[in-house]
Amino acid sequence: MTDIILFHYPRPPFSARVLYYLAFRGIPYDQCIQPQILPRPDLARLGIRYRRIPLLSISRDVYLDSPLILRTLERIEGAKPPFAATSTPEQRALEQLLAKLTLETGLFRNIVQILLPNTPLMHNEAFMKDRLDMIGGGPGMDFADFVLAGRPGAILEVKNTFEFLETTLLADGRQWLAKTEAPGLADIEMVWPLHWLISVPGALPEEHISSHLFPKVFAWIDRFQKAFGEAQKALRAPETLSGERVAELLEGAAAEESKDVVDASDPLVQASGLLKGQVVQLWPTDSGARHKTVGRLLGLTDKEITIETFEGDVSVRVHAPRRAFQVAALPSEKAHLS
Repeated sequence: MTDIILFHYPRPPFSARVLYYLAFRGIPYDQCIQPQILPRPDLARLGIRYRRIPLLSISRDVYLDSPLILRTLERIEGAKPPFAATSTPEQRALEQLLAKLTLETGLFRNIVQILLPNTPLMHNEAFMKDRLDMIGGGPGMDFADFVLAGRPGAILEVKNTFEFLETTLLADGRQWLAKTEAPGLADIEMVWPLHWLISVPGALPEEHISSHLFPKVFAWIDRFQKAFGEAQKALRAPETLSGERVAELLEGAAAEESKDVVDASDPLVQASGLLKGQVVQLWPTDSGARHKTVGRLLGLTDKEITIETFEGDVSVRVHAPRRAFQVAALPSEKAHLS
């Protein structure tokens, strides 16, 4: 099995998707714990400016964004078969639809607006400034005001999500969302933001969202967490690695022959004239867009962008999904970096 390192920090909601997946697939990994806010020198050492968590490395390949991480892990030979190997077309459709619900709608933002005002982080100036940078807020914008202003509407939207699950997928008494025998990818895609909300002390607006109002949803979340706990026990505990140690391991990892291609028929390639080996910058378009990673373009397809960094102490191949990411030639005045 290929060496896997997860870059994350305690209790980040998006990392939960990856941690759930690794446990239920029985895939061992090690971890490099990151600060909750910038700077993150461990990633800078690899030439990575991308600021979101989690990231996952497999040898010298570093994957950004949890959807791509899960898609990549589906190709890993673990102790258990990949979820896609045992799911029907209907189950795979449900998995993708639930992923879109949690990742491509306002659900996550709404949950942040519900829980953040009830945590000490709301009064942590460094944290609030960091998250304002994350969403691209300009001068004069107050992140606390942004969170508080949207909270009433956010409660209603999240309540509607609980009601949707209670009255549809879980209404017939099934144990797992896709009627699998054990927790599946559909459960992973849906449970992580809801568990995050109900697990933060004092965050839940219980007059609107509670186990009394939505017993089936709360029972499903509890069932899932118990199954996750058992799966974690069966997996070896991850070793916590320093950033220096990670850099040593990645620098010494055998570099596999690159099979990446830049698709000449891709609309972006046709419009911008991007070429393999060209110095480019890569960034997410939805949040954290100010932080651009620089490297040489290795691959660009309709699913994935791959660049090779050269600004850090160690060169790595960085992979990002096409959705919500952009790549462009580095401005000419900076091209001398190559």
